[in-house]
Order: sequence, then structure tokens, then C-alpha cells
Amino acid sequence: MCARRCRYDLPAQTYCPKERCPKEHDKVILLRSAAFNLSFYLMSVVIVIAATPLFLLPTRLTVKAMAFWSHATLWLLRVIAGTDYEIRGKLPEGPVLVASKHQSMWDTVVMTAILNHPAMVLKRELLWIPFYGWYAQKARMIAIDRDSGSSAIRRLIAQGKAAIAEGRPIVIFPEGTRSAAGAKLPYKPGVAALYRQLGVACVPAAVNSGLFWARRGFSRKPGTIVLEFLEPIPPGLDRKSFMETLETRIEAATDRLIAEAKAGDRS
Repeated sequence: MCARRCRYDLPAQTYCPKERCPKEHDKVILLRSAAFNLSFYLMSVVIVIAATPLFLLPTRLTVKAMAFWSHATLWLLRVIAGTDYEIRGKLPEGPVLVASKHQSMWDTVVMTAILNHPAMVLKRELLWIPFYGWYAQKARMIAIDRDSGSSAIRRLIAQGKAAIAEGRPIVIFPEGTRSAAGAKLPYKPGVAALYRQLGVACVPAAVNSGLFWARRGFSRKPGTIVLEFLEPIPPGLDRKSFMETLETRIEAATDRLIAEAKAGDRS
């Protein structure tokens, strides 16, 4: 066992850096991940059931319940798994388009916690999930059928205009799905369609969540996830210029955040 305290602020007798004794490191992460996952699912069941009557009340109450669930999830993640988070840049407010890198479920959790009634763009199949889909519909999230081609884009724009008219931020993940930390997927046309048709600024966002809460995996690793909101892209660019600017900013910032986290882990 290591005699010193580690960067995750765990007792020396319980945990030590991976490079010194990897078996102890992996064992602690496994135990903390199991504790978090169990607590997360139990907490989710309790909140979902307790908040079900809100479906009969105004939407704003359902939105508050969803935000409470998100904050509770982030709290459990910090207290049990040792995974904290940091927000950088100016928090988007009002009718704006937020285009974010997507590496983990954490990304959707944090957006619901820190933004005011965001309209999240999600795939239609998620609406079929009991409770989750019901809450998403009640909160007026933007669901699209990715196999519908041009009709899906038309519905995306129509729902996007409705959200902007209500003064809500729209959150979209341009790659259309989660990608592993360090991976780059093609950007889908939906983000450009929204940008061009809505006539609002687009705020790119970078994240390194995949290093700590993998898109597919059991473990939740200790450390600090960083979500960074970048310089807004003003409305009015042509499609090609917009897509090039968006992708360049998001991918460069994401690479920087990943490198920063890995450098900190080695120190």
C-alpha cells in the first residue's frame, strides 16, 4: 500500500495511485462504481415514481423535477464515485442553439441541471422508454426519427422554432450519438438546418466526460469532468462555413480537455 494520500483525496490505507499498486486502484474504482450505480438506480426509481403525479400539472413542475433528478445524480457521482465537474465559459441563456460533443450519459444529465428548461434533441426511440419517454414528452423535448430523411429535418425545424419562441435553449449533439473519448464521428446535417432556419447564435461546447463515465461501461472514475462552452458562432454563416467552424472549435477544445485530464492523471 502507498503511504501517501492520492489526488482523489481517499485515505492512504484504502487507495493509492494506479502506477504504484494498480490492483488496489482498480478494486476501489470497482467498489465505488458499484455503490454509485446502485444508488443512482434506486434514487431514480424513487424520484420517478414520486413525481409521476406532476404529469397532471403544469410542465414547469415536471421540468423542476427533472432538474432535481439531474442535480441529485451529479451529487451522488461526486460523493460516491469521486467524480466532480467544472463548467467553463459563459453559460448559455435564452433562445440559443447549443451544439455539444457527446461522450457520455453525463452530458445530458448536466445540461438538464445547469440550463433553464432546455429542449434536448433526441432520437424518437427514447420516447418509448417507460417513464423516461413520458418525462421527455411532458418537458417538450425534440424527438426525431433519424430514418425519415427530409421529413425528420422538417419536424426538427418546426419543433426548434417552437422552443426558440418560448425562449428556451436548444441542445443538440451534432454527431448524433455518443462517441468514445478521443474519437471523431461525422457531424449530421440537423445542426446546420437548425442554425440556418432559426437565425440564432450557436454555442459550441466541448467535454471530456468519456474519460470518467464511459458511453458503455460499468466504472465511474474519480476526477473532474470539464464542460466548456466556447465562443458563440453568430447567425448568418453559410452552411459550409458554419459546419467547418463548429467542428473545428468543438474537436480542438475537446482534444485539449482530454489531454489536460490525462496530464493531470499522470502528475
